[in-house]
Amino acid sequence: MSGIKYARPSLWENLDFEGILRASIIHQLLQPRIRKLSTDFNMAWRSHGTTNNELVQNLFTNGLLKSNRLVEAMKKVDRAHYLPAGTEKYAYEDRPQPIGFGATISAPHMHANALENLLPFLKPGARVLDVGSGSGYMVACFHHLVRGPAPDSSPPAIGFVLGIEHIPELARQSIDNLRKDGLAPSIENSEISVSSEDGRNPDPSHGGAWDVIHVGAAAPTVPDSLLIQLNSPGRMFIPVGEDDQAIYQIDKHFDGSITQQQLYGVRYVPLTSQEAQLKSA
Repeated sequence: MSGIKYARPSLWENLDFEGILRASIIHQLLQPRIRKLSTDFNMAWRSHGTTNNELVQNLFTNGLLKSNRLVEAMKKVDRAHYLPAGTEKYAYEDRPQPIGFGATISAPHMHANALENLLPFLKPGARVLDVGSGSGYMVACFHHLVRGPAPDSSPPAIGFVLGIEHIPELARQSIDNLRKDGLAPSIENSEISVSSEDGRNPDPSHGGAWDVIHVGAAAPTVPDSLLIQLNSPGRMFIPVGEDDQAIYQIDKHFDGSITQQQLYGVRYVPLTSQEAQLKSA
């Protein structure tokens, strides 16, 4: 045997201290976000119900709904009326559900998040635009929030909600859903309308000056056509991005200036053309 002895390298010599330090810092920075995502996921899972009222109450109990106004509004909108026939048994689960034509109805906790964010602008008499209105569920929620109440001595404030859905079959289906949910009089009185058109560029003949714009699909960037139609003051809630999506809160102030705030990461279907959506369905 050779008399040469090889020194065994120390474990410490092979450690990348700079890499470990970087990983530790990244871990510490991400921990609050990881905990929040885990908490949100667990709370959403616990928000399942067996009835619409139970679902909404669970969202409130778990802190996903905070306003009594929203609790009352969401209890008036039975989610089972907004799912395709034969899938009503899934209506009170806190998860998204397909509604056909490559579209989905978002999870109830996502609806709750959007409504909470927009609530300061959802005043009686407000004008609301729901882009990518799909099943019509959010149209109904918005309607209950902008219609009254008012002082006893005056008539109720009646707002207006317009849903824009570029798939004609979904637009017609959403009107049927709203009627099933008891809102036929509001449709006849022109308090609610659903238009089949491209939501990326809403027809200005609808009147614009929207106090609230809710977008239910992810745009690559914030469309200028929507910013132009946002009232001063007004708020837009919109998912933005392609692979890396996030919810943005866009506020237009009294003087016309605009501020935007990134809120949290999400995964939405894209805001795209009718042809592209049907091709991916």
